[in-house]
Amino acid sequence: MYQDRILRIYTDGGCAGNQHDENLGGWGAVLEFAGVTKELFGAERNTTNNRMEMTALLEAFRALKKDGQTIRVFSDSSYLMDCFRKKWYLGWQKNGWKTAKKTPVENQDLWQALLPFLDRHSITFYRVTGHVNLDSPSTNEAALFRKFQEWNGQEFTIEDFRYVTEKNNRCDELANQGIDSLR
Repeated sequence: MYQDRILRIYTDGGCAGNQHDENLGGWGAVLEFAGVTKELFGAERNTTNNRMEMTALLEAFRALKKDGQTIRVFSDSSYLMDCFRKKWYLGWQKNGWKTAKKTPVENQDLWQALLPFLDRHSITFYRVTGHVNLDSPSTNEAALFRKFQEWNGQEFTIEDFRYVTEKNNRCDELANQGIDSLR
């Protein structure tokens, strides 16, 4: 679909048993550039869903071969997208990696690893709805598309929405593949 010179990164992470001490986490990423697709995935034991969401993006960034790229990132993680879109990290850095409530920022190690990529590239972050089955008769595609546009702007068509949703679903499959590799 996209043949321009914009790199698109789709990410997802998940955690089976997220609230337990013993759990399995997985992450997946799909990178697309000029008609070429690369898929990445991995897993960790005893982690969190948020860490897996962040790891997916970090590993996608680490796979890049050159700086100065125009990148669009699509993720269903409100935690990840809100941090970048609302620039929470600026306040955290200013406050010595403390939140507004003066508590330590969670996942500081991953945030600090992610932030340098903001200076190396021109990156725009887009929020998507995760785990959407567009083939299900119970899925209200029109409502989901409106929400997608509300979050990300009117520049996206219904075809863009479908494509992004399919790619995000593929990232979910990759994250599950990572989890399965630990079983």
